Amino acid sequence: MSSRSTDTHLLATAPVVVGVDGSEPSDLAVRWAAEIAAARNRRLRIVHGLALDPHSTVFGIYELLTPAVTDAMRKAGLDLVATARRLATQVDPGLTVETEVAPDQPAELLVRESNSAHMVAIGAGRASELAHIGSTLLAVSAHGHGNIVVVRDTGSERQIRQTGPVIVGIDDSRTCAPAVAAAFAEASIRETALVAVHATGDITLTGYANLAATLPIREMEAAAHEVLAEHLAGWQEKYPDVHVTRKVYPAGPAHQLISWSKAAQLVVVGSRGRGGFRGLLLGSTSNSLVQHAHCPVMVAHAN
Repeated sequence: MSSRSTDTHLLATAPVVVGVDGSEPSDLAVRWAAEIAAARNRRLRIVHGLALDPHSTVFGIYELLTPAVTDAMRKAGLDLVATARRLATQVDPGLTVETEVAPDQPAELLVRESNSAHMVAIGAGRASELAHIGSTLLAVSAHGHGNIVVVRDTGSERQIRQTGPVIVGIDDSRTCAPAVAAAFAEASIRETALVAVHATGDITLTGYANLAATLPIREMEAAAHEVLAEHLAGWQEKYPDVHVTRKVYPAGPAHQLISWSKAAQLVVVGSRGRGGFRGLLLGSTSNSLVQHAHCPVMVAHAN
């Protein structure tokens, strides 16, 4: 277990950061982040990246001749964060809110902010809309620091579920250690139960159905429980207030976690899967969750 005293993300001065773009999922993320900041007595930072560098490439010399282009973009950005501030103060009028409009690419800005943030929130719409926000969402989820929360908008809810357990996905790699730590902390803060989920392999459920007759199910279940015991060791003693339920499945980690997300208030996963490649943005399970889960998804990174 890592030392909480040296974790900059847990310092009292660490704000909750939310990236905004003016979309409905962005507004939902603002409200979610404001609720977290208010409940934890933290500042809320609302940030918006203008991505001026790519525009400079597009406009070239013409932008130098028409500063009104960048002026208009900055004004639109200021209007956008001002609207987001009003949304946040509707959640709690006493909330301390900071705003920033920066020239950076949105993903670069949020990754930088994540260095000193308590957590970073970013809104996500339905999977069919991923092309619009996907590059920023996946880049920040993969390369951010600390805890990155993708606030999912499934299209059926315009508010975030505040009841139900915290779910943590556990595999047999070391990369899930930050997720376990974050999940226990979140369950304790939220005064709710924790469900630890482990699916033995990445075989699809269809593939599993075809192979079920040949797999040593009992041995696989025993091994799965050993994996859970290893990763949960010590944490239940550190958080005696958190009731933990252990669930093991023979296959389909993404499917199982997405199913659990239908009744959860938060799902926590690591940023990489089993033996993930350094160049891979996200592990396949985390990637599926940020696109398809029915509640906010926290992608936990090692500090």
